Amino acid sequence: MSSISAIQRLRTSSKAQYRFSIAVRMVIGVILIIFSVFPILWMISASLNPTGTLATQTLIPRNMGLGNYRELLTSQTFPFWTWFGNSIKVASITSVLSLAITTVAAYAFSRFRFGGRQTMLKAILLINVFPNLLALVATFLMISQFGDVIPALGLGTHTSLILVYLGGAMGVNIWLMKGFLDTIPRDIDESAMVEGASNWQIFTRLIMPLLRPILVVIAILNYIGTYGEFVLARVLLRSNESYTLMVGLQIFAGAQISQRWGVFAAGALMGALPIMIIYLALQDQIVGGLTQGAVKG
Repeated sequence: MSSISAIQRLRTSSKAQYRFSIAVRMVIGVILIIFSVFPILWMISASLNPTGTLATQTLIPRNMGLGNYRELLTSQTFPFWTWFGNSIKVASITSVLSLAITTVAAYAFSRFRFGGRQTMLKAILLINVFPNLLALVATFLMISQFGDVIPALGLGTHTSLILVYLGGAMGVNIWLMKGFLDTIPRDIDESAMVEGASNWQIFTRLIMPLLRPILVVIAILNYIGTYGEFVLARVLLRSNESYTLMVGLQIFAGAQISQRWGVFAAGALMGALPIMIIYLALQDQIVGGLTQGAVKG
């Protein structure tokens, strides 16, 4: 009887511990959800607040309306749609070009053996260890001098900004793509070569279809990083018409943030929508591509 009672007490204790651990996890989960969601709810509330100032900001405003959105979309002083279009253009072009260059370079590093290969890979990795801000002054001076020779590559142009973005993202993307390529068996290449296929045919017809998960990951990460980048865009762009959305919103906020907080909140929310939609639609492919590229098989 004593042994049976001990077993029952042990089971009861185990159930109590399990329930307690579940309760603790739920409490922590709720706290994290509130911590994550509250800033978004606060911004939504601010964008719907008709008074539109920081002094009158409350979580549930009275007489909610879309006046801040109408003012944002029709303002002549702060051209939201121009900034939004500039961000879409710069992010899209950067993503496409970076994807093309990264794929070809990573394929060469993964499949070919040539002098200086390891040195170049280590150099690419070493360069990306240093923060981009360390090269900010040098980048500014270089682009400024380029503009004296080729105005299309000078300060205030989207072309110069795209070129800088391409250089900054190349290292990480090459290593990420190479890691994924290393998981693809070389037997595929060798079998195709026996059949008389060239390296270009192997790359375009056999390897590229297998790269779809990592291509999606790199394209999305490039797009999100470029779309939301602020520092380089603020330094290199000069005119109100050339600003990207992040720069435009910062200038707007610096000018009248306390008086037009509601309009700023509306702009921030609308600017975040494309990234939110992309991530929610493709989050499974992002996680899957990163996982496959990180594990060598």
